[in-house]
Amino acid sequence: MTNAPAPTGESVARPERQRKPDWIRVKAPTSKGYGETRQLMRGLGLNTVCEEAACPNIGECWTKKHATVMILGDVCTRACAFCNVKTGMPRKVDPLEPENVATAAAKLGLEHIVITSVDRDDLPDGGAGQFVKVIEALRRTTPQTTIEILTPDFRGKMQAAVEAIVAAGPDVYNHNLETVPRLYPTIRPGARYYASLRLLEEVKRHNPLIFTKSGIMLGLGEERLEVHQVMDDMRSAGIDFLTMGQYLQPTPKHAKVIDFVTPQAFSAYGAIARAKGFLQVAATPLTRSSYHAGDDFREMRAAREAQLAKAAQRG
Repeated sequence: MTNAPAPTGESVARPERQRKPDWIRVKAPTSKGYGETRQLMRGLGLNTVCEEAACPNIGECWTKKHATVMILGDVCTRACAFCNVKTGMPRKVDPLEPENVATAAAKLGLEHIVITSVDRDDLPDGGAGQFVKVIEALRRTTPQTTIEILTPDFRGKMQAAVEAIVAAGPDVYNHNLETVPRLYPTIRPGARYYASLRLLEEVKRHNPLIFTKSGIMLGLGEERLEVHQVMDDMRSAGIDFLTMGQYLQPTPKHAKVIDFVTPQAFSAYGAIARAKGFLQVAATPLTRSSYHAGDDFREMRAAREAQLAKAAQRG
């Protein structure tokens, strides 16, 4: 027996969306700068994680003409429970993408650019070669722009991928752990916590001067001591910069928010992280990997220089 359609005027039940607390709400993007940034990205055929991941800061960042470019297409070969990017079989890699990214950086006048990507488990190198080409194109076109990359874990291809990308010379290498190890089977089933840590260790092994960065989401059901342990694991891997932000459910099909962590709790986590020795920490409900990345990079670089100066004085 089939279900009859609902009579006219009768509402159909829909999955309930979780109500956000006041501190997590942001204004809808309507500025002129937002429209110009969107038009530029569309004109160059570029994807952005700002749109694909439904970032709550898109209005603020695009108004300032700051956009995080997502290379290697807009279809991911993974299906993480927290992520809004489409899953499926991706299209061929666009050979014009590296030059288009460099053109966008030049037209936006970016002092600092963040480049990320979907997972491309279908490619022999996991997409590492495209990261290298993008970095090289940026160095040619906008040599003054500092470059931050946010890569996938290159599952099964990590060592060769890291070696190639580090040789290209990004200023910051970011790879997010996303959550605590206990939650990986449900939140990040295609990845492995310790493999991600090893990737960041490999970056430092190849070039200790490259800043490394990683982030986690809060509100997925993690315990406070588990978060502290992740911080310790990151410091053991030599990670310089920790970002922590509130997980937000992109659609009712994604993992639910277990709790909304207060700004005060984020501040407390941030203080603990700084005490553990990170050069830079960003910990607020709206923090995302590339939010205020340029300002944070300059602060992190200054912190390292101050640290080295103190060490020289002691020596």
